[in-house]
Amino acid sequence: MIRSKILGLGGYLPEKKMTNADLEQMVETSDEWIRERTGIRERHIAADHELTSDLAVRAGKEALKNAGISADSLDLLIVATTTPDDTLPATATRVQSLLGMKKGFAFDIQAVCSGFMYALSVADQFIRTGTVRRALVIGAETLSRIVDWTDRNTCVLFGDGAGAVVLGAETGSGDKTDTGILNIVLHSNGDYRSLLQSTGGVSSTQKVGYIRMEGREVFRHAVLNLSEVAGEVMQQTGVSPDEIDFLVPHQANSRIIEGTAKKLGFSMDRVILTLPDQGNTSAASIPLALYEGVSSQKIKAGDLVLIEAMGGGFTWAGGLIRF
Repeated sequence: MIRSKILGLGGYLPEKKMTNADLEQMVETSDEWIRERTGIRERHIAADHELTSDLAVRAGKEALKNAGISADSLDLLIVATTTPDDTLPATATRVQSLLGMKKGFAFDIQAVCSGFMYALSVADQFIRTGTVRRALVIGAETLSRIVDWTDRNTCVLFGDGAGAVVLGAETGSGDKTDTGILNIVLHSNGDYRSLLQSTGGVSSTQKVGYIRMEGREVFRHAVLNLSEVAGEVMQQTGVSPDEIDFLVPHQANSRIIEGTAKKLGFSMDRVILTLPDQGNTSAASIPLALYEGVSSQKIKAGDLVLIEAMGGGFTWAGGLIRF
């Protein structure tokens, strides 16, 4: 069967950093309070002139370079983002133009923090069916533009960044020993949308709005949903927890990550963690963590990696990739 193999990864974080000490000057909080409840020390903030597409292009170019291919060879480009440049057209089309991708097609996907996994699943389906041969999937966010910097419950969490993955078609045997994306499971439940949402939008208020979150409830659902979807994707693929080399979770909160790892029986030395220095970058967090894992040579050829994410909607997903 045809598999989607990862050919290259890339990442980009804006130069400007905002530390917990900086936030102490803005809202009633402290470095100790933030670290204890979130595990975050600092986050990156896009410059005034940087758009989501600019971050995406930087990550995409590096992924293409590491894959050893040009944008001309791409058939598909998907950008997962909650913070598009404009209401229309799709941010992906600007990225397509800036990268010099002259053929194929490009579009955005919005599933908040699960967005990259939704986009990865869509690209994988296009490749498996033979519709495309090569795809670039990017998670990119400028969440600082929709953060209320007077709300200490949310402003301490989020950061900006972009991560990218180049996929290519490769023939496999069809079992769990194959290289590439083995399986991705997607879920959503709109009954819980009010627990993590924005205060506005194009149709509702004609304004962007700010992020609002019921932290305790989100935490409770996150640990349950993430552990369940991880178990589901492993069961469907015929993989046991001891076969997993690394867990690459959505980088939302250290307590969620630790709680999920504990439920799955993973020690923290098997978890790729970028949260302390990047914060929650929503759709960008998993590709950035994958990029970090490979760049640091923790994740090596042949390793089996479990990825999982949950975001507003609620949306959540789990996946297995062999490098």
